[in-house]
Amino acid sequence: MENRGIQVLSRAADILRALKADNGGLSLGRIARRVGLPRSTVQRIVNGLVAEKLVMPNAVSGGYRLGPEIISLAQAARRDVAGALRPAIQALSRDTGETVDVSVYRGDGMIFVDQVVGTQRLRTVSAIGETFPLTVTANGKAALVWLRDDDVARIAANERRRLGTGKTLRDLRSEIEDTLETGYALDLDEHTVGISAAGIAFRVRGAVYAVSLPAPSQRFRIERQALVEKLLALRTEIAGALPEAEFRGE
Repeated sequence: MENRGIQVLSRAADILRALKADNGGLSLGRIARRVGLPRSTVQRIVNGLVAEKLVMPNAVSGGYRLGPEIISLAQAARRDVAGALRPAIQALSRDTGETVDVSVYRGDGMIFVDQVVGTQRLRTVSAIGETFPLTVTANGKAALVWLRDDDVARIAANERRRLGTGKTLRDLRSEIEDTLETGYALDLDEHTVGISAAGIAFRVRGAVYAVSLPAPSQRFRIERQALVEKLLALRTEIAGALPEAEFRGE
């Protein structure tokens, strides 16, 4: 009985992951093909997930998508991570005088979930909830080291069309390799002319988060080494606040 319960949970998790990958809505048949289960089995599990509001019918496509309860759980998890990191990013902002941002990877973008505004007269500020691209930002490029090659290729193609950056997939993969070697990523006037940033990324319970230090480019060029060193040192603070955090690089 216990093994059967574990199997049902595993199958339910597979279905949720399939919907996460394509949350525009999937039919029962498409879900069944993606998770490798009979349609009748998928129907029973989906009915249970719908009852718990973890999955909901998509009135537009006629299929199913992630429900409000799982979205609420994800939001609560983001708040928990941001809250745990708050003392560390406050200390980093005081130490550097710069703005410190926390963002999470979701929907092929980096969503800002927390920020401590710097004390410098000329400083950078982004709105909580704002979404940034991945291929031209420090937090986004840092997060890319956690993504699959096919997802990186898809995101690169989409952003190249949307942003007109001209960055090739080969160039982007080279930057990912650099990030894996150094532990951090850079945005040097790429996303916004006049603003540069360094970023690190980590994973908590399957979600990819990033902390970034943006600054006016002229000041960033002068302080770059010191800012990067302080940002990398933050990983020790993150690990202390979030013992389950995983890191890649350096």
